[in-house]
Amino acid sequence: MRAPLTIADFLDRGEFGFGHRTAVVDEAQQPADPVPETTYAEFARRVRAWQAGFDQLGIGEGERVAVVSHNSARLLELLFAVPGSGRICVPVNFRLKRDEVDFILQHSGASVLLLDPDLAETLDGIGPKHRFVLGAQTEQELMRFDTEPRPWSEPDEDATATINYTSGTTASPKGVELTHRNIWINAVTFAMHVRAWERDVYMHTLPMFHCNGWGMPFALAGLGVKQVVLRKVDGTEILRRVQEHEVTLMCGAPAVWNMVLDAARDWEGEIPGRDRVRIVCAGAPPPSRTIQRLQEELGWEFLQIYGLTETAPLLTFNRTRPDDDDLSAEEKAHKLSRAGLPALGVRLKVSDSGEVLARANVVLKSYWNNPQATEEALADGWFHTGDGGSFDKENHLVISDRKKDVIITGGENVSSIEVEDVLFSHPAVAEVAVIGVPDDKWGETIKALVVKEKDAEVTEAELIAHCKQRLAGYKAPTSVEFRESIPRTATGKVQKFKLREPYWRGHHRRVN
Repeated sequence: MRAPLTIADFLDRGEFGFGHRTAVVDEAQQPADPVPETTYAEFARRVRAWQAGFDQLGIGEGERVAVVSHNSARLLELLFAVPGSGRICVPVNFRLKRDEVDFILQHSGASVLLLDPDLAETLDGIGPKHRFVLGAQTEQELMRFDTEPRPWSEPDEDATATINYTSGTTASPKGVELTHRNIWINAVTFAMHVRAWERDVYMHTLPMFHCNGWGMPFALAGLGVKQVVLRKVDGTEILRRVQEHEVTLMCGAPAVWNMVLDAARDWEGEIPGRDRVRIVCAGAPPPSRTIQRLQEELGWEFLQIYGLTETAPLLTFNRTRPDDDDLSAEEKAHKLSRAGLPALGVRLKVSDSGEVLARANVVLKSYWNNPQATEEALADGWFHTGDGGSFDKENHLVISDRKKDVIITGGENVSSIEVEDVLFSHPAVAEVAVIGVPDDKWGETIKALVVKEKDAEVTEAELIAHCKQRLAGYKAPTSVEFRESIPRTATGKVQKFKLREPYWRGHHRRVN
């Protein structure tokens, strides 16, 4: 027998087995009225109300529903409601500028746009005709609690569930098509590796738009786990909610855990969650000293993963193994800075050029309406990660360099080409190269190397402001270095690994 693996499986089990248990504690401080604390039975009822509302609008199976929102219970509901009814969810980064969001809405062909109240005015006038602000409007005008939704006509595990836009080697983001099968297998293997269970309490310290909250919301729903929504990352608030809700599991980029370490200095009394909390880190491994501090100062277990939006994302997993129990804290932390062993079902190899290649059931279906990029990414039956790496003597993957022109700052992907395009639009800029340089807080930060036009005058602050007016704030350079020239090869290419070299000297890898 073969039954299709779909996102609906997780909530079906959550409702059936844990209907009386708390499902979601919404963010209290938000512009909309928070969703009252819900059980899994009530959460499932609200998911069906969304689906019935889309039925009433005439939104068919396979149509795209875009959501631009900070973390909220409503966004979490939509991650289940939209794909669970055969439609496609397009979660959009709320930090993007208006033109960037407009590109995604047009490229995805979204039929419906759902907006966080804080973004309604900024994003006014773009998107499809079906447009709603999350909160009172969706509760009153879209959701239908008085009727059952139409079931998905032919559930298909190979159908696209979400399209997640990610910055890559081109100026415009690419839409990553993840199938129900991709998400299902990622969720189950992720839960296995982090040892998720029914007694966990999970807090959303990771943006839900970011690769569907890395897939954790689905697995945890299937286990009846309480999920606590955090709208804005703040170190002190994370500690407070860990204490209030007895949180046991969180995911996030290194910048999140740096904020917690900073807040812990001023925390009165015992650090909440000591010897109870597990944190999963991705985006880029923090320095081993930071890992050691997290485990010693907070008493939280540190888990490291490596992956990409294109792989749903889990490719590797790393935790301290029983064999390493007798090592010093410093040695344990150093080992945890590795990407880790391949996750269950993942095959990895390193190409002759040093690029990490992957083959797994979590690899994307395709890039939405971009066959050329799909063909390049999946050449020869392997997914090309664009990252340079190697395997150590324990067969753990170590990421050493990034072959794509992508910078990861605070867990967010930034296309250097996109930033260069914006800088080139300034009349004083003749040449520019954008690179990532090491940063203790953000992992990497963005540096622009600029050659000015002859006799032109422009300051570092002016160029940074120029970028911030046109791009999401996290994409703007944090520093600008003016140069007489930018070295190129005989064929005119800029070799960015050479430009990065002076800034990364002394680091054992060329990404952070």
